[in-house]
Amino acid sequence: MHVTVFPSTIQGTLRAAASKSSMQRACAAALLAKGETRIVNPGLSNDDLAAIEVIQKLGATIHYDSNGDLIIHSNGVIPVSSEMNCGESGLGIRMFTPLAALSNQVIKVNGTGSLLTRPMHFFDEIFPQLGIDIESNEGKLPLIIQGPLKPVDIEIDGSLSSQFLTGLLMSYAAANADGVSIKVNNLKSKPYIDLTLQVMSHFGWSISNESYHTFHFSKQSSVKYKDQRTCQVEGDWSGAAFLLVAGAIAGGIVITGLDVFSAQADKAVLQALMSAGCRLSVEEKQIEVGPMPLKAFHFNATDCPDLFPPLVALAAYCEGTTVIEGVNRLAHKESNRGLTLQEEFAKLGIEIQLQGDLMLIKGSSESKVKKATVHSRHDHRIAMACAIAALKSDGPVCIEEAEAINKSYPDFFEHLKSLGATINI
Repeated sequence: MHVTVFPSTIQGTLRAAASKSSMQRACAAALLAKGETRIVNPGLSNDDLAAIEVIQKLGATIHYDSNGDLIIHSNGVIPVSSEMNCGESGLGIRMFTPLAALSNQVIKVNGTGSLLTRPMHFFDEIFPQLGIDIESNEGKLPLIIQGPLKPVDIEIDGSLSSQFLTGLLMSYAAANADGVSIKVNNLKSKPYIDLTLQVMSHFGWSISNESYHTFHFSKQSSVKYKDQRTCQVEGDWSGAAFLLVAGAIAGGIVITGLDVFSAQADKAVLQALMSAGCRLSVEEKQIEVGPMPLKAFHFNATDCPDLFPPLVALAAYCEGTTVIEGVNRLAHKESNRGLTLQEEFAKLGIEIQLQGDLMLIKGSSESKVKKATVHSRHDHRIAMACAIAALKSDGPVCIEEAEAINKSYPDFFEHLKSLGATINI
């Protein structure tokens, strides 16, 4: 799908889409917490749909009620298939694989797209310590696993992704781990672990931790099963970051449906917007953002690397050189995002330099984003970043393979159009 975004001024009010980080964790918890779970405001992205399919393969049954709520029934992990496919979801593969290993059934774990090339050495190293047999494709998918997982004291590296830890926390709790701990070195993206612990607490698990370095499990960690429970999926700060940046460069808008007290890491976009000098009003039920003369900013995205793409679009319109830290977190995303951003934004006339863990974006308060044809590189956030940058370009920007947005935010272009953007799909 090719999408052309024309220079536009936007205005209006829009409700943020459902958070796939929250949605996928809710699905996992609903699988493990026996009984019925009602998920309100369920997500519809490709990653969300993959999570729903996985929990069904692992034994859950689902249906949607007349209100659109997702109803999940589960008796725990009781696989009904010998294979599960997590689509292109990095969180899905890293979270659901340990959960699948709670069973003693042989299960093939697979994915699609860029997930097939992303490193999975973590499982090769850790699973044998937990009594899980594993075969991998030289550290990549597919994986063949057979549990059951046996919780023991382990020490893991948290520098690649916190998502592996999320899967272990959930699987240990579901396995009624008692008197054991997980030690984590160099944990990145701590806010995402806060989100995991928040969801688990909502479902009844209590896990203590010491400064995110040691997580302790005891009998008190075990869930107090309820026959029925309700979980509200909050608005997605990751997707909303693109809308908020759009408002900062192309017109005043109001975004609702976001929890300003959320544990989502990408809530930090507000810090970057304030640093850039846009017009910003943050209230409990809505966020209003609008353009002002924008200035270069310095931002550390180590714990929220998904903010790189929208912040690059923002930096393109900021006077001076913006510096964003955390480039090392970008190598194993849907694309190598550091290089991809550099190459695709170069087509738009924006110079990006990569210096070790730093990204330097040379921007201007006077629009110098050029009309061009860019490519999503099959990365949803690259497609959205280019679209936002196009709103104040000197001409139309064509985005090739723009359907990549379906991974996380299938309504993105329609939402932009509802705010007044001129877009040909």
